[in-house]
Amino acid sequence: MIRKLGLWLIWLGFIVYVVWFAPPLNIKLLYFLNPVALSAFSMVGIWLLIYSCLIFADGRMQQIPAWGFMLASIASGTVGLIPYLALREPNDQFSGEKDPWLALLDSKATGIVLTISTVVFLLFAIVFGDWSLFVQSFQTDKFIHGMSLALVLFALLFPYPTLLSDDMARRGLIKESQFFWIVALIPLFGPLAYLCLRPNIPTLK
Repeated sequence: MIRKLGLWLIWLGFIVYVVWFAPPLNIKLLYFLNPVALSAFSMVGIWLLIYSCLIFADGRMQQIPAWGFMLASIASGTVGLIPYLALREPNDQFSGEKDPWLALLDSKATGIVLTISTVVFLLFAIVFGDWSLFVQSFQTDKFIHGMSLALVLFALLFPYPTLLSDDMARRGLIKESQFFWIVALIPLFGPLAYLCLRPNIPTLK
């Protein structure tokens, strides 16, 4: 109950802050063509794919369909994702066959591709980006501001609502192990390493 309440408060607080307290929408092409902003926008997609690699398998065992929330998150980021995390019930089981989509998300190759893509995007931002311009756009533009905060939320929420620990248990890994904390405490690259190293889900009919 506390977990669910906490997630709903985070969800509501994020919406209220972005709508009423974040800087106004100040669309400038210079902001959005900055490699740092482009890379940050790409990181939203990376995070959604990271979550998808856990959520679609988890959704098989939930009463609520995962795909609807993930489609909503494509347009709204954490605003579409958090309700799924709040509504799902802890469950570390998986039954039935994996369809091609689940098999793809369950593959270590997917984690490797996401890791390589992340490194490319970060190097693009570091080498070619204007970081002072990004700080200025964060301070003056609602879209850049909200997107940046969403990236922080993606990282903070990944280990919180039992999604990660359930996925580990589903694969025969020990919940709350040292591996769990390495994945949880290293932003972005912890989850990416987990996708590259985790065993495949054993199918139970």
